[in-house]
Amino acid sequence: MNAHRGFSLIELIVGIVILGVLMAMAVPRFSDWLRNARIRSSAEAIQNGLQLARAEAVRRNATVRFQLVSAIDDTCALATTGPHWVVSMDNPAGQCATAPSDTAAPRIIQMRNRAEGSQQTQVAAGQSAFVFNGLGRLIPVPAANVAIDVSSTTGGTCVASGGSLRCLRLVVSVGGQIRMCDPALPAGDAQAC
Repeated sequence: MNAHRGFSLIELIVGIVILGVLMAMAVPRFSDWLRNARIRSSAEAIQNGLQLARAEAVRRNATVRFQLVSAIDDTCALATTGPHWVVSMDNPAGQCATAPSDTAAPRIIQMRNRAEGSQQTQVAAGQSAFVFNGLGRLIPVPAANVAIDVSSTTGGTCVASGGSLRCLRLVVSVGGQIRMCDPALPAGDAQAC
């Protein structure tokens, strides 16, 4: 008897078709996963910047600013839509290209370009500048907590609006506490806003 080894052409085609169907089902979920990862990365970068500003204010016992800015060059202006940010001692508007320094205005401590987080996210903040005093509290004291919403620019809607994207919100309390939360979760959940 002569035994055949390997696959026949029909078996190979059936295998490829099954693989194609499985991939077609997985691609939408994978793209949502990528968008969610980009949103989280951007939100965490902003949260880290806020925490740095607060920690530096306490460490230096001085006011330190976290600002969302339109660009990281000398054309920068404060913008509630970011997407870049600067931590400094003074207002960096028009001076964002200045190298970090403790003496040269605007005394930049750290800055982050949107490209270092995710270019496919958008920011919508209640205010463009957060100023922390030596006690780590916001000044001037806002009337309520301030929110920064982070979502995707590449399509899809947030779970809170009936979509599949997990958009995130950063909440800065009047006392200076910085917290990341999910606006789509019910009120009793620990990660809800």
